[in-house]
Amino acid sequence: MKLLRLLPCLLAISLFGADPKKPDYDSQYVLGPDSQEKAGVPKGEVTEYELTDSKAFPGYGRKWALYVPKQYDPSKEACLMIFQDGLGYASRTGQWRVPVVFDNLIAQKKMPVTIALFINPGLIPDPKNPKGKDKKGKPLGKSNRSFEYDNVTDLYPKFLVEEMIPLAESKGVKISKDPARRGIAGSSSGGICAFNAAWQRPEAFSKVFTTIGSFTNIRGVISKGAEKGGNLFPQMILESPKKNIRVFSQDGTHDLTNEFGVWPEANQKMADAWKAKGYDYKFIMGEGTHNGRHGAQLLPEAMTWLWRDVR
Repeated sequence: MKLLRLLPCLLAISLFGADPKKPDYDSQYVLGPDSQEKAGVPKGEVTEYELTDSKAFPGYGRKWALYVPKQYDPSKEACLMIFQDGLGYASRTGQWRVPVVFDNLIAQKKMPVTIALFINPGLIPDPKNPKGKDKKGKPLGKSNRSFEYDNVTDLYPKFLVEEMIPLAESKGVKISKDPARRGIAGSSSGGICAFNAAWQRPEAFSKVFTTIGSFTNIRGVISKGAEKGGNLFPQMILESPKKNIRVFSQDGTHDLTNEFGVWPEANQKMADAWKAKGYDYKFIMGEGTHNGRHGAQLLPEAMTWLWRDVR
């Protein structure tokens, strides 16, 4: 009788394997009310631009955009938040919906009047198909993303401070130079890039939102150790004087494990280092994989927490 009761289970295992359906760890993360457009809330404007070349990264052009809130007063300096992989954050109907979140939080006075600067990584388009895209929707060509984002150097922060922020200001907006009124965000390699910018330039950025951050040895492996890898950050944090940086960080227990490192362990080590040095930080470890679902859900909470004492 016991064998008869087990036969359906054994048959299912033989036909489909022990795990017939892989768990969906990310479906639990859904956008909340502050990520939805609301009637009566003033809407800011997003304008897209293109930079054809760069002094910091010669030959690499990139798309970028500016969000200017409806409450922006041209006679006053506004706060600033920079987003890496920028145009992925700039849509009102995409995964992140930064303009919608900013509209809602600014209207509720949960964050100050803040301009968002969205910056894509550098790209040299494919000359044979300059407007083409791959199966994932990414433009074809030579991307400079890992070099710009994963290196633990001052090159990309310098590009932000000396090229992109002045370029944004050339479009007629006034941006505060106070680091307490400037933040930076990104996901995956964009996440380590955001923290590195504040680490290298705390006089320019004091607030960081990093999700599924690649605090791993990507550049060290690619260049065979010639450049510093992000896995060195916890040690650098512990051995350096505390910097005036506030961090909201997220990762998931089912994030990546590959030749570059183990993402959940790397992000936990960062949180442990921030705690040991007394940083103002918040770290949320969920269950998700390597995508933006959980980070996008947390965006309103992260912005409220990071900007809680600035109005």
